[in-house]
Parts: sequence; structure tokens; C-alpha cells
Amino acid sequence: MLPVEARLVTAISDGIEISALDWGGDGPSLLLAHPNGFPAGVFDPLARELRDQFRPIAVDVRGNGASAAPADLASCTFSNGARDVLAVLDVLGITELVVLGHSMGGAVALIADSMRPGLLRKVLLCEAIAFPASEHEAGTGGGLAGGARKRRAVWPDRATVLASYGSRPPLAALDPSVLAAYVQYGFRDRDDGSIELECAPEVEATYFEHAGRVDGALRAFDHLAVIDAPVTVVNGIDTNLPRDWFEMQANAARTTRLEVPGSHFFVQEHTDGTAALVREHLAW
Repeated sequence: MLPVEARLVTAISDGIEISALDWGGDGPSLLLAHPNGFPAGVFDPLARELRDQFRPIAVDVRGNGASAAPADLASCTFSNGARDVLAVLDVLGITELVVLGHSMGGAVALIADSMRPGLLRKVLLCEAIAFPASEHEAGTGGGLAGGARKRRAVWPDRATVLASYGSRPPLAALDPSVLAAYVQYGFRDRDDGSIELECAPEVEATYFEHAGRVDGALRAFDHLAVIDAPVTVVNGIDTNLPRDWFEMQANAARTTRLEVPGSHFFVQEHTDGTAALVREHLAW
């Protein structure tokens, strides 16, 4: 069930039905771009908090959340995810906006702006997967892809998932309201009464494997040197990713880097702190 504040939006991208949530609001449009494997609905607590100042929108890129997966999973790339975002923005008639891009979502947002220069007015990159060619081996996602393929896809019910995810890292550290949103929006009901991950393990693994491609994190990083918008780069103090990536991003965008409490998932761990970052750096 959708929260009262959110409106379901659909668009067609490369023949694939793409779903998005629009929480409404009278302020500037704010794109909340999700990490790989996370549904757009995971931003529900943050969007509710920010809709007094912004119009939050979140898009499920193909194969994630409520969006359909392509017949050929090879099309699950960062660049195609950017095309999915643009398809939704076209349906909504949005021609410019600000963005919080988390992990893969940061790369997707940068690539969308490279496809449509001037789309982004301000950018908040939160642990974005964007790095230069010299970091290719470190960012190919082989280990992450293997872990994704081992992920349990079918569970008896949401209460069981919530108890399991809430008892072990990394999701145990999430804001409880965010974890509840993840479990609500990240699973679909099956005919036999059980539930299944909206983002299939093979889809998540494919995105990880494509991260280091020319049309992935490399393209996103290259765009930082020419983007015509203020960029703020943020990483968690306890990140498991190379800090050099974020320093390189800040240098490429001619900006500074911030460190905040939390891990790679600090956006989901600290809703109030993330809302404060958005208000400070994306006000328009």
C-alpha cells in the first residue's frame, strides 16, 4: 500500500515499465536516487520529512523495486538506469531538479545529466559509485556480485524478513522506519502467501558487475569535470569503500568532501542528519 503522500508514476523506457513515487510538495523537484537493490520506497521516511521544502521523487530503475526487469539482464546498466530516470521525468514534465544520489544512484544521476546537460541544478553525492579508469579493478564489484547472488529471495512473510534483517549488519543499523520501508517496498507478494525480493539477486549482481564499465562509474566520474551544477561529496566515516574515490570526486568537481557519521548506508541510518544535509546543500 502506498503512503498517503506518495503517488505512483509509471513510464516506459526501452519497452520496460518503470515505476516511481512522487510525494508531492510545492518546492523544487528533488530526485532521490537509490542504491543498487534498494527500492524507491526506501526513501519514504526522508521524503515525508522533506516535502515541506521540496517535491521528492524517487525512481525504481529497471529490475529494482516495482519496475519490471528486462528480458535481457545485460541491459541492467547505470546508463540505462539513467534513461529510466529521464523517462519518468518526461512523464512528469520536469526539466530541472536537485538530486541526492546514493551509491549507484549517484552515478545514475550524473549520467542522466550527461545525457541531458543542465538537468541537475544542485547535486548531493552520498557514497556515489563514480571513479576514474585507474580504479577500475577496485570497482568491478566481483565480490559484491557474488554476495548478491547468494541473497535469499523468498521469505514466508514481511515480519520474518524484518526480524532477520534487523538483527544483523548492515541493515540492522538502519533507521527502524527506513528498514520497515525497505521491507514494505522491497518485496512482492506471491500467490502462495510468501514474499519475494522485488530486485532479483541476479539483477543486483548484474548491476554490480557493470559498475566498472565505460557506461557506468567511469562515465559518471568523467562527467564531474564538466557538470554545470554545484556538487557536494559526502561519505560515511565508517565507509567500506576507498576514501580515495570520494576525494577524487571532490577534486574532479572542484568542491570539498564531507564526512558524516555512519557507514556506506548513512543515508538510511540517519534520516534526520540526511534531511539536514539536503536542506543545507540542495536548497534552491
